[in-house]
Amino acid sequence: MRGRSSQNIWILVLLMLAGVVLGGFIAKLVGGVSALSWLAYGNSFGLSSPLMLDLGVLTLQFGLTIRFTIAGIIGIILAFFIYRKL
Repeated sequence: MRGRSSQNIWILVLLMLAGVVLGGFIAKLVGGVSALSWLAYGNSFGLSSPLMLDLGVLTLQFGLTIRFTIAGIIGIILAFFIYRKL
């Protein structure tokens, strides 16, 4: 029974990630359309310039930026409802 619930959580996470990605894609597509430009409204959070770790032989750069848009939030909500129907 434990394996079944962990699979359900992974399905939910994958559906929500798909909702965010599709929502972001739709926001990019309709950003120039005046009637639908409100879907592209959002804000970015994260590191504007990447952190750099120089180890002499190896240099690592770390950066993460997350952009939330109205279309992405709608995608998350739709993904949750799809998960509930499954």
